[in-house]
Amino acid sequence: MIKEEHEVAMLGAPQHRGAPVTSTVINIQPEIPSEPDHVVWSLFNTLFMNVCCLGFLAFAYSVKSRDRKMVGDMIGARSYASTAKCLNISALILGILFNIGIIVAVVFAALLFSKIYYQSVHKGGGL
Repeated sequence: MIKEEHEVAMLGAPQHRGAPVTSTVINIQPEIPSEPDHVVWSLFNTLFMNVCCLGFLAFAYSVKSRDRKMVGDMIGARSYASTAKCLNISALILGILFNIGIIVAVVFAALLFSKIYYQSVHKGGGL
């Protein structure tokens, strides 16, 4: 039993001796479904996968989406969130491909240099 219920039980029912009864009405709005604004994803892409500034653009649209959601413009928020999502997907795919390309280039460069070094050592050139 919570404190208020205990106090009401101890005091009994309120006495109405000619005094008007007042009531309080609390209107609870139904919960509006939350639209994702992709801010965290955009921030990740801005910091780690910012190929051609797509991550930064996605972050800007995500912030615009959050702003629109705060003022109650759900249609505008959905539009900005959709653009941010497309930019995030593009930034993520290009960022992954770019990183894979760098790894492949480094591996090939290491193999090439090791082959050149091996040939120079075994042909008697030495270093």
